[in-house]
Amino acid sequence: MFCTDCGEQLTLMFADGEGLVPYCKKCGKFRFPQYSCAVSMVAVNRAKDKILLARHDGQNDYVLVAGYVKKGETAEKAVFREFKEETNLNTVKAKYMGSRYYEPHNVLMLNFLIIAEDGEIIPAKNELDDARWFSVEEALGTIKKDSLAEAFLKNAVPEIKKFN
Repeated sequence: MFCTDCGEQLTLMFADGEGLVPYCKKCGKFRFPQYSCAVSMVAVNRAKDKILLARHDGQNDYVLVAGYVKKGETAEKAVFREFKEETNLNTVKAKYMGSRYYEPHNVLMLNFLIIAEDGEIIPAKNELDDARWFSVEEALGTIKKDSLAEAFLKNAVPEIKKFN
């Protein structure tokens, strides 16, 4: 890890109430890790009997629709914007479900359960190869195994019928 201001290599130093935290000796400051923030959506149709999964460009596995939160944007606003951008469908309602850090992309993923407006799915060019509806059982069997998307989906399934 390196200092984001001066580029000096960071060392771990004890900070009161925080434990071991990266520290820049040159700047004399603690440097808490920085990461991106993104949203992922377990999207259900209005009847709550279908889940939308997507396959990203060049990937073989189906996962949840997801996207980055822009600077100055709330996570809730990012849900509505990203879902529309990637699928051409509007979000009717959204409910926050939980978060997990995803180390391969250095991103904090904020997961939402959403109800999507009915309409034609038009996958975003240069982002999605495919996006389509699956029954709940099909979605659980299709989604990428042992993935963060699968964990979010499994967490959301018991809440789908209760979501109004």
